[in-house]
Amino acid sequence: MLPEGITQLPIQQWTNKHENFTHPLVQDASFKLRNPPGQSHKERYRKTTQNFQWLIQHALDNNLRLRAMGSGWSFTKVGVTEGGLIDTASLNFSFPLTQKYVHPNYQNSPEDLYFLQCGTIIYEINNRLDAKNPPRSIKASGASNGQTVAGALSTGTHGAAFNVGAIPDFVVGLHLVTGPDTHVWLERASSPAVSQEFVNWLDATLIRDDDLFYAALVSFGSFGFIHGVMIETEPQFLLTEHRVAKIPYDATLQKAMTQQDFAGLQLPGTGQNGELYHFEVLFNIHDFAPNDPDKGAFLKYMFKKPVEPHPPILRTNDFTYGDDLLGIISTVLDRLPGSGLLIPTLVNAMFGLAFEAQDPVQGTVREIFNYTKFRGKVASAAIGIDIADSPKALETIVEVNKQKPFPGGLSLRYVKGTQATLGFTKFPNSCVLEMDGVDGDKAREFYEAVWNKFEQEGIPYTLHWGKINFNLNTTRVRNMYSDTAVDAWIDARNQLLTPPVLEVFNNKFIEACGLDKVLGAIV
Repeated sequence: MLPEGITQLPIQQWTNKHENFTHPLVQDASFKLRNPPGQSHKERYRKTTQNFQWLIQHALDNNLRLRAMGSGWSFTKVGVTEGGLIDTASLNFSFPLTQKYVHPNYQNSPEDLYFLQCGTIIYEINNRLDAKNPPRSIKASGASNGQTVAGALSTGTHGAAFNVGAIPDFVVGLHLVTGPDTHVWLERASSPAVSQEFVNWLDATLIRDDDLFYAALVSFGSFGFIHGVMIETEPQFLLTEHRVAKIPYDATLQKAMTQQDFAGLQLPGTGQNGELYHFEVLFNIHDFAPNDPDKGAFLKYMFKKPVEPHPPILRTNDFTYGDDLLGIISTVLDRLPGSGLLIPTLVNAMFGLAFEAQDPVQGTVREIFNYTKFRGKVASAAIGIDIADSPKALETIVEVNKQKPFPGGLSLRYVKGTQATLGFTKFPNSCVLEMDGVDGDKAREFYEAVWNKFEQEGIPYTLHWGKINFNLNTTRVRNMYSDTAVDAWIDARNQLLTPPVLEVFNNKFIEACGLDKVLGAIV
């Protein structure tokens, strides 16, 4: 007899949203959670916490591994398990905090804090914050809005807000279910957010510890079940998005790329719509040459200012791929002899259609980042580097592409560095190289060649946890983050979970990365 609020899912396999893989599951090991009936949000929320605990006990009793399932956005198996998946999509309570639930030393306004249940999707957050009086906003967004908040923060989802950071960087507290009879509220000791009264509302154990908090932020579902997330919001703001084509790759652009000094670019719109907020540079690596505007960069950038009345967004470029088309192209590229010769032609046509100058558009975060599209079997890998290395990285990728043509393009996004222990935007000023295209053997060969070349050239890099990263192993993870950081992450996991529960939340991915260690275990 299952507890009220838990339903068994009759699935034996699962496919991610981008159709990169289908993963086998143990029969009858997957479940869906709903908030059970109750007299209040508090009663219903606490019952769901108990259901999370029941699932952990069930896993221990039946020697199962479990993982919470968000929206299935990841391109890798970072978030799946060899046991069962827990569908949390219906767990979407959210509410602002009143003064009594806020720590007396909280450094900002109580209005900034907003509590979210783990299954709340980014577009739901945007809609609810937009409906507040006065309206509010999340601080930054990834390109898409369909991820759950827990899934997005757990893999380090980012945008290109170079003074803000990624989604984990505006999270200030986590409610973690860590065992069949334990659950904790985890936040920083150096910057507490909530009062004891809020912790009592959860009926949780309070832990204030910076090291544990920063380790748990980006932990891909391996620190137990994330039941609740506290984020910081801000008053709603208006973004003005510009798209400019044919920018030469020269010393002026390189200065912007390496120093975030944009003055020399003389960006249209500067001084008219607030401060620069988002900066992104895109290249067609099949048609690239220094100092040639026709073979240079395409820029997408946004200014930020307080919100004001504005007309609805009307985009003049509605180019999209068809889902079936990408799958067909991928098959052709993999199977047709000499198909590598087709790739430059394909990508040049894509850039000609999809990347062109447009008139500026204005909108809130909710309006600008409301464009979740699925384009069939897409491939996406993202490399984190220091901004100082971005020209060398670009030029290295261009050279690799001559030998291993990539069916896609390259964008560089600039993001403020994270304090999350294993956050892949770890450099104080991070550049994220996004290599997006058609999935298939050609893309995978290109990715591997790029990673190998970066290592040969001595370019320090990290890989996005939720994007294609099949070369990750223990040695590479430690080289990327340092022994100190990896050991701190493993130590934090061991502090929060007992050895049997560690095994429940292990999977082959973290085993391959050497992150599954049990400290003090008898060998």
